[in-house]
Amino acid sequence: MTHKPCKGPRLGVRHLQSFLLFLGLTVMHIARLNVSVAIVAMTNAATTNPNFPEFEWTEKQKSYILSSFYWGYILTLFPGSFLCRRYGAKVVLFVASCGTAVLSLMTPWCITWGGWQVFCAIRILQGLFQGVIFPCVTEHLAMWSPPEERNRLGAFSYTGTDCGTVLAMFISGMIAKGAMGWPGISYVSGSLCAAWCFLWLIFASNNATESRFVGEAECKYIESSLEHNEDFHGRTIPIPWRAIWTSVPFLALLVTRCAETYGLSTLQAEIPSYMNGVLNMEIQSNAVFSSLPFLAMWLLSYVYLIAADVLLKKKILSLTAVRKLFNTLSFWIPAAALIGIGFLSEENKNLAIVLMTVSVGVNSGATIGSSLNSIDLSPNHAGILIGLSNTVANVIPILTPLIAGEIVADKHNRGQWQIVFGLAAVIFFVGNVVFIIWGTAKAQPWDADDFLKPKDTESACEKPKITPAEVAPPIDPVLEQQISWPERYTVKAIE
Repeated sequence: MTHKPCKGPRLGVRHLQSFLLFLGLTVMHIARLNVSVAIVAMTNAATTNPNFPEFEWTEKQKSYILSSFYWGYILTLFPGSFLCRRYGAKVVLFVASCGTAVLSLMTPWCITWGGWQVFCAIRILQGLFQGVIFPCVTEHLAMWSPPEERNRLGAFSYTGTDCGTVLAMFISGMIAKGAMGWPGISYVSGSLCAAWCFLWLIFASNNATESRFVGEAECKYIESSLEHNEDFHGRTIPIPWRAIWTSVPFLALLVTRCAETYGLSTLQAEIPSYMNGVLNMEIQSNAVFSSLPFLAMWLLSYVYLIAADVLLKKKILSLTAVRKLFNTLSFWIPAAALIGIGFLSEENKNLAIVLMTVSVGVNSGATIGSSLNSIDLSPNHAGILIGLSNTVANVIPILTPLIAGEIVADKHNRGQWQIVFGLAAVIFFVGNVVFIIWGTAKAQPWDADDFLKPKDTESACEKPKITPAEVAPPIDPVLEQQISWPERYTVKAIE
């Protein structure tokens, strides 16, 4: 009879960390994406609250505002990986959220003073702060998620992006229409980011051994399941740059993430303008219907999560097969729907809303399909991989509003929107083909702790990995009694 290692509480501190990441991604995506609704209210005050200033910005100027966030965002994606490894996810995410909160609260005053140019500058600064988010989230999940729970905890955390998108679209129109007007959009998002900072500061920890809330059984379960060397948290693993950049699965992931980012960022940035220009919907109903696709995305992400759990637990499909299946659904169905959307007009308003809801909602499968794939390929370098892939992929959101701005000279012209959505559909299709052929969920050889060690000294320097069967709290040589897991690492740090 085999002994099953204790996994600690069914709902433990590892789940709390996942929930905190969910909330963090929610509030920071509200601050990131509410501009697509706010900009409509700011340039068409008659449909919201006429008591606040209205700005006469051209379509090109609005496209600069929509894309400017990503000008700063891509600059800190890659450095964010190193900052996270150096200072830990707790400190870096705290600073990122604080910066986002302050800039959001400053936005209304700065815009009335400096116009669209200052608005762009604020968005660039917000992008600089938020560029570190996903490297930190991925690194934090790698430290807290046992392999068999990684899909569940990771996918749940990432649904915060969908939740934030829904709330950014839905509540922004309501706020703009209310007594606070369009400035209230920034005030609310800034306050939410500030509130999350306090929760994160109190409850977050970089790993299980540093948490004052984690129990001994749960800490033992997490650390042993990750099969770290005993000194893992006290040392830095060299990064195998050449192996990473020549890895076919990683390059396939890179192409896939670029394709997904292009399609989704096009929808996020252009849905309000499309509904206002082609479907002639006023701002409040525009905001409500603009949020529907992302509400579907949020809800369907849990359907994908449950389905993945069933397929993996019953061993119906391998993890690689699950990743490719879900990615195919989340890329190709939206591609078909986007082509259909381009041929609809105001008379087909309801059908357009249904197709747009389907195209965005089904895309939530990309979280399990490819977003978490960097942790599969290399748990030890997950933050570096997400930093690299997101740096390249997030050049795309800079280009998509600019490309749409060049194509759509008249926002009422349906033919011009057909080109915008058709281009996104083609990119979705090709990106998934690359992932099907070359993608994998298997850990790569360059993930090993000792990958860069000289082969002749490898055996001498190698330390045994901790496995669940071998794990037991150590015996204190003086007291001749066992000490707890958190105490073990605390003692090593003091020594």
